[in-house]
Amino acid sequence: MKTRCDFSILRLWMVGLLAMGLSVTPVFSATSYAADEIQTADNTSVGQEVMESPLPDNNRQTAQADIAYSMEMAAAGDDFDQDPWEGFNETMFNFNREVLDRYILKPVATAWDFLLPDLVQRGLHNMIDNLAVVRRVVNNSLQLKAAGAGKELARFTINSTVGLVGFFDVAKEIGIEQSDEDTGQTFGVWGMGPGPYLVLPLLPPLTIRDGIGYLFDTAMTPYIYFAPWYATFGGTSTNIVNERSINLDRYERVAETTVDLYSAVRNAYLQRRAAAIRQ
Repeated sequence: MKTRCDFSILRLWMVGLLAMGLSVTPVFSATSYAADEIQTADNTSVGQEVMESPLPDNNRQTAQADIAYSMEMAAAGDDFDQDPWEGFNETMFNFNREVLDRYILKPVATAWDFLLPDLVQRGLHNMIDNLAVVRRVVNNSLQLKAAGAGKELARFTINSTVGLVGFFDVAKEIGIEQSDEDTGQTFGVWGMGPGPYLVLPLLPPLTIRDGIGYLFDTAMTPYIYFAPWYATFGGTSTNIVNERSINLDRYERVAETTVDLYSAVRNAYLQRRAAAIRQ
């Protein structure tokens, strides 16, 4: 009876984690894919240098660059036919952006940005990102990228010790770059097609393949198996707000200068995912 009860609690806890981890993320997804994804999409198409981090480390990305990327990505819209549910998707995209982000996440993130200096925000990002080492090592290994798996293990060891539990990305400073791989990419490398593009309320933009992969990636988050549910809830909430705060200015620039934000986000997402699988 106790074991059955424990499994029931675990299942409920996992559902709660997914709901929280993805619920406010749509909005951050719109942020991420409107600002980061548009700027870091497949550069064989846009002919620009890829930013290696989604964080606005300085003023390298100007408003003019944002406009150029957005226009080029939107112009590439006809290249993609994985959006058979476009009417539904666009409605959900607008709900996530115009309701959840505008009235919930953005005001909280704005206050967060006012209260915390950039150094602390970046440090929190680094610490949470450092915990994704299992996902990256496993997927590098499944894709037979031994060098990538080795780099991730080295990065985790260095950043967890010298970097003060990951607060500072010391590994990057000494030239050990992140080799980020996820299960959606692994499925793509194995030959699985992306399936239709899909946007749901309270969820980020996905393809069917990447949605399935996201569930596997969540299961590879170590602390979810021993941390109390409220600690996980609080950590996930902090991460979402912190990421939105970091991207406040970049998102606003792209949103203001892109005529069709939905198409730009979709095309940037599909291009970047295709490029990641080809690498």
